[in-house]
Amino acid sequence: MDFSNPDKMALLSPFELKDALIKTAIDSNRMMLNAGRGNPNFLATVPRHGFFQFGLFAMSEAERSYVYMDGVGGIPKREGIEARFEIFVRNHAGVAGVRFIEAAVSYVRDQLGYSAGDFIFEMCEAILGCNYPVPDRMLSLSEKIVGQYIHREMIGTHPFVGKFDMYAVEGGTAAMTYLFSSLKSNHLIKDGDTIALGMPIFTPYIEIPLLSDYNLVELMIDAPPENNWQFTRKELDKLLDPKVKAFFLVNPSNPPSVKINDETLAYIAEIVKQRPDLIILTDDVYATFADNFVSLFALCPYNTILVYSFSKYFGATGWRMGVVATHENNILDDKIANLPEPLRKQLDARYHSITTEPRQLKFIDRLVADSRTVALNHTAGLSTPVQAQMTLFSLFALLDEHDSYKASMKRIVLRRKEALYRELGVPMPYDPNSVRYYHLLDLETLSAQMHGKDFSQWLLKRLKPNEALFRLAQDTGIILLPGKGFGTAHPSGRVSLANLNEYDYANIGRSIRTMASEFYEIYVQEKGGKKKSEKTEKIAKLSAPKPKAAGKKKAK
Repeated sequence: MDFSNPDKMALLSPFELKDALIKTAIDSNRMMLNAGRGNPNFLATVPRHGFFQFGLFAMSEAERSYVYMDGVGGIPKREGIEARFEIFVRNHAGVAGVRFIEAAVSYVRDQLGYSAGDFIFEMCEAILGCNYPVPDRMLSLSEKIVGQYIHREMIGTHPFVGKFDMYAVEGGTAAMTYLFSSLKSNHLIKDGDTIALGMPIFTPYIEIPLLSDYNLVELMIDAPPENNWQFTRKELDKLLDPKVKAFFLVNPSNPPSVKINDETLAYIAEIVKQRPDLIILTDDVYATFADNFVSLFALCPYNTILVYSFSKYFGATGWRMGVVATHENNILDDKIANLPEPLRKQLDARYHSITTEPRQLKFIDRLVADSRTVALNHTAGLSTPVQAQMTLFSLFALLDEHDSYKASMKRIVLRRKEALYRELGVPMPYDPNSVRYYHLLDLETLSAQMHGKDFSQWLLKRLKPNEALFRLAQDTGIILLPGKGFGTAHPSGRVSLANLNEYDYANIGRSIRTMASEFYEIYVQEKGGKKKSEKTEKIAKLSAPKPKAAGKKKAK
């Protein structure tokens, strides 16, 4: 890859540009601080301890069969499993994770009203991975338990009528991939359709619609920093245009990490009343870092597809676990039912091998089938050990009635942001809707706060695309991602507050301030005609605008 051409580099996805920044940092022989990726360096320990202890119990259940053979076990038996679990818990009292799984079984039985024996048996089979996922969409009790967690975190106390279905998937990225594919396969979006994107947004939502697989037209719905990253009514009114088939958004946003406020949510709901045919996809992966979060799925369940990933909140990016949820009565099923007869016959042919009544097949079940190219539907479904850990994560959160874990997560990212701004030497912005998982450092705002508006405008004209990010990588080893790649209007860098330690963010703030001060020295010297120091002379040469090549003379 050619790293020398800044104009070409500006066309890259921020996640690909990251590799170029990392190479720059490595080549400079500096210790690298990669704040460009949102992989948290914290994780939930209790449900993991629980997973491993449940796994030991599951192994003891498997080893009850084929005892006469070395290294061979059998599938656990349902009969008497609850009593054997109680003996296991009693014999392992005091071991990390045992108290949690005992409490989890009690909660499932006493609070949710499900059979403790059925739950224990489902967990044992799931952890051992000894059967295909059945049902393929999601294990029966796991779907109900995870559904309780999703209801608590995404809906809360907001009035909600009816039930919702879920499909367990390999993280939020798989959810995106499957949804785009099934929406296209079921004629809910087609080539040339317009979809709206709530900007800024996770970059793949910008890139996928433009692929030749979809050929969609994108309409940007901006949430500007001047409005505290909230959508304006003027922008949202674009959704009233009937040519807009769908509205995709991330809430809280990525990278500003700001949740949509109540007023804006209510206005979107009013628009949906005027556009009852509008499909909405809300990706709420960062919702669990917010207080009193209410998803658009709660306000507009009929129109909305919910995507949630467990990766960030529980520190589980390697597990690849997430869910897609749709209300039992939803716009997707109704749109499919109302397709022209030729298209309905085409879909009958697509799904006839998996059901005798393809027209009764829900969209979410079509999603499952499409994820395995329909023909492999019988082997569809998320890995069962992953579903078991997902269920234990959910129970861990449900048991935490005082939100102690959530308070710890919020405290970690807040202190890191405070350390960053302490060394930047400017006031830390406060927004009650910020969840602080990521933060956008706006070049124009920061430089103006540090050295004035005139300097800020000079700097914006002086820097090439992503130059500040490459200089930061080269001089300090610090990696940030360009905000522009997420659809921001202003030059900015996305810093993840999740994946480094507090003192690292202090170093990032200090380094950014030092770099700004060096550019300010150049600015002052150029304005005053003074001689530059050796260091600033070098920086000035590197960042100075190149003279335009003289045009060739026309032949006479």
